[in-house]
Amino acid sequence: MPDTDLALWSATELLHGYASRTVSPVEATRAALARIDAHNDRLNAFCLVDAESALAAARDSEARWAKGAPKGLVDGVPTSIKDLSLTKGWPTMRGSKAVDPKGPWDVDAPFVARLREHGAVLLGKTTTPEFGWKGVTDNALTGVTRNPWDPSKTPGGSSGGAAVAAATGMGALHQGSDGGGSIRMPAGYTGVYGIKPTFGRVPAYPLSPFGTVAHVGPMTRTVADSALMMTVMQQPDARDWYAAPADTSDLRRAAAASVKGWRIAFCPTLGNSWVDPEVAALVKAAAEAFVALGAIVEEIDSPLADSHETFRKHWYTGAANLFTGFSAEQKALIDPGLQQIAAEGAEIGLLDYFAAVKEREAMGTAMNLFHEKYDVLLTPTLPQPAFEAGHEVPPGSTLKRWTEWTPYSYPFNLTQQPAASIPCGLTKAGLPVGLHIVGPKHRDDMVLTASAAYETVRPVALPKL
Repeated sequence: MPDTDLALWSATELLHGYASRTVSPVEATRAALARIDAHNDRLNAFCLVDAESALAAARDSEARWAKGAPKGLVDGVPTSIKDLSLTKGWPTMRGSKAVDPKGPWDVDAPFVARLREHGAVLLGKTTTPEFGWKGVTDNALTGVTRNPWDPSKTPGGSSGGAAVAAATGMGALHQGSDGGGSIRMPAGYTGVYGIKPTFGRVPAYPLSPFGTVAHVGPMTRTVADSALMMTVMQQPDARDWYAAPADTSDLRRAAAASVKGWRIAFCPTLGNSWVDPEVAALVKAAAEAFVALGAIVEEIDSPLADSHETFRKHWYTGAANLFTGFSAEQKALIDPGLQQIAAEGAEIGLLDYFAAVKEREAMGTAMNLFHEKYDVLLTPTLPQPAFEAGHEVPPGSTLKRWTEWTPYSYPFNLTQQPAASIPCGLTKAGLPVGLHIVGPKHRDDMVLTASAAYETVRPVALPKL
């Protein structure tokens, strides 16, 4: 049964309600906007809300449903777009004072266009760190985004606003992007579901300045909703030169399949990375739950060596690439941390960069061979629970950059594999922990199947507001 609060209904539940005339798109949109009004000032999930436009779109959708003629798979579903993605008619500030708000803003990113074509009701834009450069969500333009489970903590990043919106009922469908964990980390820290598709599966335009590590995907409260949203988002667009061959399959079928007989690898410390004991225990229990679902689970050593330096050379040169488009005056307005990594990236020589590309190729080959034996890989999403908001690294640690506390996510940006984070419990302090599910390249359906199977064991819990 759906939650009694309409704002917490899944997209799947809303669509059933629209079809049966028990609820309307206008009612669902008003419920989402009421949640934004009630909680956004404190949590800072949205940096732009267009209630007038959303309600107009909801009224149009309601008229279509009244005629029994919805125009697409998500007609009337309240939806948000991350403020790194182009949206026609709205500024895309990318969390930066260096961006001119005057635009012009006359283009939709491919997945935004597809969502509109399928009738999604766009509520507004969600917060991000400046240009999505780090694993927490704060910037000088829109401030600090906070975790609804404990507002003193970070929700992670860079899709932190989308994660908070999903966790709190500020819409049902939320678009995120992931260049090193930016969908999966905030999903892990806020207790929602997020999947990073295979690179190129969801067309992107323009490509992220950080290059071919950057993916686009959904963040939702249920696996079925992510499968629905991805089915829409993955539809082709000629503007993405990197796009994978068009796949128009209905991924909702994958979310209804079984993992019986699957061979699943569980790696508790990928690359011998550190993990908090409480997190480790929850993730281990989650991995063991797959046995009851009919899978064969084997605990293994890491299939990959430490890849921090390989990722650093890709990410930092991407930051240097970003800076080529700005004047000295604009650069001075940008987050000092981003300025620092861009400067370091500019010092990485071409041959050194190509050596990192070769390391990346070897990682991809290793994982292709790994998946000849194992269907999916399980790891922690993050090595520790959420820490204090407004900091790039946990206060009191000896860490310098966000990449040092995210060793489980960015390896699979380098390999371009599909990977998801699904909640697997709460710490004693009441903070969410995520289980990381990684599938073979181009087998996004397998990640969704494993995720949906696990969801039957532990449905998503939501914060009490």
